[in-house]
Amino acid sequence: MAQTWMETVAEAQRRAQKRLPPSVYSALLAGHDRGISYNDNMAAFGELGLAPHVANLPPVRELGTSVMGQQISMPVLISPTGVQAVHPDGEVAVARAAAARGIAMGLSSFASKPIEDVIAANPQVFFQLYWMDSREAMTQLMERARTAGAKGLILTLDWTFSYGRDWGSPIIPEKVNLKAMMQFAPEAVRRPRWLWEFAKDRKIPDLTAPNIALNGEPAPTFFGAYGRWMQTPPPTWEDLAWFVQQWGGPIMLKGICRIDDARRAVDCGFTAISVSNHGGNNLDSTPASIRCLPPVVEAVGDQIEVVLDGGIRRGSDVVKAVALGARAVMIGRAYLWGLAANGQAGVENVLDVLRMGIDSTMLGVAKASVHELTAQDVIVPQGFTRVLGSEGP
Repeated sequence: MAQTWMETVAEAQRRAQKRLPPSVYSALLAGHDRGISYNDNMAAFGELGLAPHVANLPPVRELGTSVMGQQISMPVLISPTGVQAVHPDGEVAVARAAAARGIAMGLSSFASKPIEDVIAANPQVFFQLYWMDSREAMTQLMERARTAGAKGLILTLDWTFSYGRDWGSPIIPEKVNLKAMMQFAPEAVRRPRWLWEFAKDRKIPDLTAPNIALNGEPAPTFFGAYGRWMQTPPPTWEDLAWFVQQWGGPIMLKGICRIDDARRAVDCGFTAISVSNHGGNNLDSTPASIRCLPPVVEAVGDQIEVVLDGGIRRGSDVVKAVALGARAVMIGRAYLWGLAANGQAGVENVLDVLRMGIDSTMLGVAKASVHELTAQDVIVPQGFTRVLGSEGP
């Protein structure tokens, strides 16, 4: 039986929890240590108010904008997330949904589907990379993305090596073999609809990362890829400048919280930056992304495009972020819950919920275009923002 319409992202989350095995659902929650940053990402939006009008409201609102040279129908992007084993079609289903709703997609290098298949479903793809292996290996990955038709790159640096949580991290197998199937069978049989989605397509959850296989070697497992990244020395700013020059096209640096880092990203030649704490899954006690956004925007002005990643659950959140200076926002858990709840249709549902929320909020603040939004449309309480890195590196 087809799923009925989901009115909110929260409803998508509830359905995802009911459908997914507990370990799989727990992996989507993520969050580092006590979850301070994870919770603050969402709570901070609740501290921001809106300043509504009651007359001269625009009868039609234009939501479209552009990011890294790509026209999108609303200021929302799909944030890259790894190994989307919550549904058999994974990233391909997400790509189709994003294409159907006219938005671009970030594709993780740790994704479970090949970049070529994803771009066939949605040509507006930004391929995401971590700094790993060597410059030679990074060049090979760039060239594969270029050949596949990626419109740009996203370099993610806002993720530390720890994944511990006070409330417990889920057990994730290295690969889905007989041993793993026996271990997780009690969870899976309690979620027959999720199990049936894979069984009817004669598939098993894919925990490999085909997009970082080098020199014709087999795709590494997710943890194999994770291990390669952990063993690579972190990049210097000189490495990042080389990376930008080597690609020679639109490129985003993801993970900025400090204004000094934002300025260095400008100096390196990045096209865009994402103000992000990796959805609260990086360094716990990092402020909510939206708290760091206004100082970063003020510091870099129009020298670079700024997007925001973290805590977006409704259309009004998107409007608040754009009003405070973001070109667009990136969503992660929200679309994964839609994917888990109802595949491609579930992702489209979540995107439609966000679109309607953006449109109704813009009506309330009397803005005919997302480009008209300003900080005057938002009530920012005293002490809300966090200025990090104002004294230099």
